[in-house]
Amino acid sequence: MIKQRYTVQRGILVNVVLMVLILMFAVISMNSGKMNLSPLEVLNVLLGNGTGKQNLILFDFRMPRIVLSILVGLGMGAAGVVMQSLLRNDMASPGTLGISSGSGLFVLFFVVFIASAGKSSFIALPLLAFVGGLLAAGLIFLLSYHRGRNLSPIGLILTGVALGSGYGALTTFLTLKLDDSQMDFMLNWLAGSLWGADWRYIAVLAPWVLILIGYIFYKSRMLNTLHLGYQTAEGLGLSVKRQFLGLSIAAVALSSGSVAVGGSFFFVGLIAPHMARKLVGPDHKLLIPAASLTGGLVVVLADTITRTVNLGGDVPTGIVITVISVPYFLYLLAKAN
Repeated sequence: MIKQRYTVQRGILVNVVLMVLILMFAVISMNSGKMNLSPLEVLNVLLGNGTGKQNLILFDFRMPRIVLSILVGLGMGAAGVVMQSLLRNDMASPGTLGISSGSGLFVLFFVVFIASAGKSSFIALPLLAFVGGLLAAGLIFLLSYHRGRNLSPIGLILTGVALGSGYGALTTFLTLKLDDSQMDFMLNWLAGSLWGADWRYIAVLAPWVLILIGYIFYKSRMLNTLHLGYQTAEGLGLSVKRQFLGLSIAAVALSSGSVAVGGSFFFVGLIAPHMARKLVGPDHKLLIPAASLTGGLVVVLADTITRTVNLGGDVPTGIVITVISVPYFLYLLAKAN
């Protein structure tokens, strides 16, 4: 008798282990940096017994960055698993579909035309990124749609790749208008520098990410059914177009908000669902939290590395994630032949 590989008990255990690992690396990250704080000093600060300097280091610099890295990873992991399931393609992600590039273009609009005019707003940036991502997704679906025919996942991805190149060209054109400080910001954003490590941005991003992940988890049964194929789902009585639209908007909103405040972390949305699927299997009730937690773990681990290992300068977190992820990405390609 063949023993079932993926069980509910195993999935729950994996999710618990991932949460423990995130907490563990968060604690290590609090202790690490150019000015080391011992575990006892960190505990004293958390209990309200720290010095002014220790409070400044922990509450104003390290904790916002740690919380932001976890939120960005949670958002990109959940968005990636939804897109891969809806399109039934393992290569789908906010990055490969061009949605991250659309959000990035609107982030650049914000930097050039709004922030430079002194109209900076902590809410405007994620909203603009969401509008950019939504317009990019709408354009992809519009160009891929053919009356009387079902949407082709391959057609959607190829259209997204083409449009992503176009957004990249527009982004390059607009960067020519930037001054030195704006150019530094955009280069750091594109490299994934976790630039929005500020409690004001986190106060906006946290409810955005947690509510949307809750909605996606609530729809996990729908994702299980859609993953069987659109015709099968329709045969089971599911309103495919309505569910597809609602889940797509949620995924776009998640990825857009995450990249707006965190930076370009498209590899997390591509890799985290694959890692989670290997650990807990295809059931979305277990896969969605596992992919989210895997994304959070990858980003907080990479950020801890950038702050503890001497890499010869201030290396953006996204660069470390890309270096770590590329071998696994190539392994997936080789395995998929």
